[in-house]
Amino acid sequence: MSNSVFRFATVSGQGIHWFLRRNCSVTPSQLGWLYASLCLVSLAIATGFWLHGAPLVLPFAWLELAAVGIAFLVYARHATDGEMIELQAGRLIVELENGGRHERTEFLPHQVRIEPEVSDRSLIEVSGQGRSVKVGRYVRPELRAALAREIRMAVRNA
Repeated sequence: MSNSVFRFATVSGQGIHWFLRRNCSVTPSQLGWLYASLCLVSLAIATGFWLHGAPLVLPFAWLELAAVGIAFLVYARHATDGEMIELQAGRLIVELENGGRHERTEFLPHQVRIEPEVSDRSLIEVSGQGRSVKVGRYVRPELRAALAREIRMAVRNA
């Protein structure tokens, strides 16, 4: 199958891969550098005020930086979340990454069902052999039906 047939997938050799990721504008390492520079500037300014007789500015700067640091950690923990669906060598492999937790499920293509949960805009349920996985979190709801059709077509032709 050629790559032009697929909107969401990448074709390489005998395999078809769907990489569905969060649309993050800042990587965790960039966020770390941003936070370090924010700390440097904020603490420099707070230290200047502390030296000029405003002793409460420095503790509040530390409190602010701790709150921002916690928010950045929560963001960074989920920045690399994603879903990988792979059809290769007679297997449909679904891998989910969420907050550092990794889940992998394998299906036989001829025994798998790919259906929207409730409506065309809901998550896509991949099920078979007594297992079920929901995918499509990182695709706009109006595009999930097209993704489900694409995966179904690839599985049917496998």
